[in-house]
Amino acid sequence: MAEGRILLGVVAAPHGVRGLVRIRSYTEEPMAIASYGPLSDETGHKQYRVEALSTVKGAVLARIEGVADRTAAEAIRGLRLYAERSVLPAPDEGEWYEADLIGLAAVGRDGRDWGKVIAFHDFGAGSTMEVSGGVASRSSVMLPFNDDAVPEIDVAGGKVVVDPPDGVLAGGAEKEAED
Repeated sequence: MAEGRILLGVVAAPHGVRGLVRIRSYTEEPMAIASYGPLSDETGHKQYRVEALSTVKGAVLARIEGVADRTAAEAIRGLRLYAERSVLPAPDEGEWYEADLIGLAAVGRDGRDWGKVIAFHDFGAGSTMEVSGGVASRSSVMLPFNDDAVPEIDVAGGKVVVDPPDGVLAGGAEKEAED
């Protein structure tokens, strides 16, 4: 199992006036975000004790130790919460953490080099995988992270197979036809 930390959630917004927050949880069971002990910020230096209270509007309603009012809750909006990988369960066969995919080669079904996986994003319409640095696209490209656009993931082999939707390359389908 790789070392490091895994992103478990992001503080989305304050809730009420008593310091409660809504957390967008990335754990399989959203309320489990509070079950891995203290979480840390991106630097790993500051820790946060999270108490999950309920779910509301697709998020976890939580209390974070030391956050006592709306002003303090507003100040941590956007805070990314991480857990040490060692406290998380090992992924089952055919499962992975997104962090395991960062840095893997992105190869098209046709063999084209799409670069490397550099990040995952969720802007509200589903997860996207960002790849960059390949011959097929010299700039960063966002692909839907689904079975159609990413039909194969081979962590042990160090690659993901991608099948980008038409129009992903600059210039649309005409540019793709030229390549």
